[in-house]
Amino acid sequence: GAVIGWVRFGAMAVAGLCGGDFSDLREIKKQLLCVAERSRERGLQHSGKWASELAFALDPLPLSELPPPPALTEEDARDLDAYTLAKSYFDLKEYDRAAYFLRGCKSQKAYFLYMYSRYLSGEKRKDDETVDSLGPLEKGQVKNEALRELRVELSKKHKARELDGFGLYLYGVVLRKLDLVKEAIDVFVEATHVLPLHWGAWLELCNLITDKEMLKFLSLPDTWMKEFFLAHIYTELQLIEEALQKYQSLIDAGFSKSTYIMSQIAVAYHNIRDIDKALSIFNELRKQDPYRIENMDTFSNLLYVRSMKPELSYLAHNLCEIDKYRVETCCVIGNYYSLRSQHEKAALYFQRALKLNPRYLGAWTLMGHEYMEMKNTSAAIQAYRHAIEVNKRDYRAWYGLGQTYEILKMPFYCLYYYRRAHQLRPNDSRMLVALGECYEKLNQLVEAKKCYWRAYAVGDVEKMALVKLAKLHEQLNESEQAAQCYIKYIQDIYSCGEIVEHLEVSTAFRYLAQYYFKCKLWDEASACAQKCCAFNDTREEGKALLRQILQLRNQGETSSTDIAAPFFLPASLSANNTPTRRVSPLNLSSVTP
Repeated sequence: GAVIGWVRFGAMAVAGLCGGDFSDLREIKKQLLCVAERSRERGLQHSGKWASELAFALDPLPLSELPPPPALTEEDARDLDAYTLAKSYFDLKEYDRAAYFLRGCKSQKAYFLYMYSRYLSGEKRKDDETVDSLGPLEKGQVKNEALRELRVELSKKHKARELDGFGLYLYGVVLRKLDLVKEAIDVFVEATHVLPLHWGAWLELCNLITDKEMLKFLSLPDTWMKEFFLAHIYTELQLIEEALQKYQSLIDAGFSKSTYIMSQIAVAYHNIRDIDKALSIFNELRKQDPYRIENMDTFSNLLYVRSMKPELSYLAHNLCEIDKYRVETCCVIGNYYSLRSQHEKAALYFQRALKLNPRYLGAWTLMGHEYMEMKNTSAAIQAYRHAIEVNKRDYRAWYGLGQTYEILKMPFYCLYYYRRAHQLRPNDSRMLVALGECYEKLNQLVEAKKCYWRAYAVGDVEKMALVKLAKLHEQLNESEQAAQCYIKYIQDIYSCGEIVEHLEVSTAFRYLAQYYFKCKLWDEASACAQKCCAFNDTREEGKALLRQILQLRNQGETSSTDIAAPFFLPASLSANNTPTRRVSPLNLSSVTP
């Protein structure tokens, strides 16, 4: 009976809409309301919330079109009293008590709640023990004792094909917790086929897929939910352009009011360091959903990067009023103290966040950063390693480990960790510059050149790659290439219109002045020497060079024409003028990877 009742709902849900077909939004809304209710009945709060938020973004349905309550089977009727009682205990977090009254229940709903109560009871015990006994750095050692029994019972049911979509989801979670990743993935894929509307199963899959290749080999159901899943996994895998396209098409399909999609787009922009866009979306999100706490830690990361103290302080106070014992709130407060350079206090709040949720990735990484600031490298390494245990795709933790080993002067280790970070973020210039510095320390200069050149090619965030490349060429006595890099660097700095605070600009002008002087190009050399006089650290050298040029000119040395000058700087090099080239740029094929 139970299975037939289940199959009927399943058929309605699956037959609903396939592929990226969003033509019938009313049908989607019905499905969402339906699955939200069914998730809540089983104590799956987060999936229920996700479906409700999405349903809220669509137009309301008239009375005649509201989905009917799911039909009850004989078994449901028999278990109704036990289920109703147990559910009230479950909602009060009395999991053992709920499980006790559900023993022997046969209906799908009651059986799920029975197994789920036992699972949560084990998790609660594990977390309580962890918080009591250990500091947050030994999290992984305490195990949920209930998992093995649950696995045995669920696998029997699974073999007999008696698990519904929710049961499969729970079985998958148990397998994942036991580190049986391959089996877990298969079970979650099966769960999405049986019940495509349950977001929890999709989300679990997201956490287990580590790269694009794995994604290709999954046979996923052809349903509109798959679009949300793909957008989410693309964001996780740092395939941000694909993710943003997906979210845009979901907005166009009719989900323009969804705060979930808004927050995901903001996170995507955060991941590609488009800070202004991300900030403006987060501000809009706060207007629409002022008491929201999810993703606010990401918002605080952006405020932190921009050093926006008042805004960060306001956010921290605001979240503290809403709920101070939420992981995100602790992370925001941690960021606030970190920005004020109170690193001990910051680390304390990240630790508090981890006591609340040891699987909370952001806090591990941020705590690693704080330990780095406090020069406690061993604690930093441990924190970053935990972050990687929780999520192997966290490039910040790999990068952090690289930095830590750099401080410990262990370049071979650095190289390994920076490489991993670079694989996760192939177009992030910071990883490439770090890799280049590593190769330089290991005296692998050709590799270093490739890295710096590539960092410049992908768009250098910190505008340091060209200078480092130029200095490498200097070391190798490749003066033409060095001059070429410095010229490009100066053009870059002036073209982005920033007021130049770069120390290296003076270095560049000093080098170019000397270079032109050697080439006997007096006009260009004096133009660069004059620029040197504008900077404190090169003023004296600039003046000395100008005196030398004047002397040589007076002695009748003419500007050299027989040396083919590879560059040409206009004599009227005013502050906003950029050096221009007369001759085609040097062949840099030797440096391109």
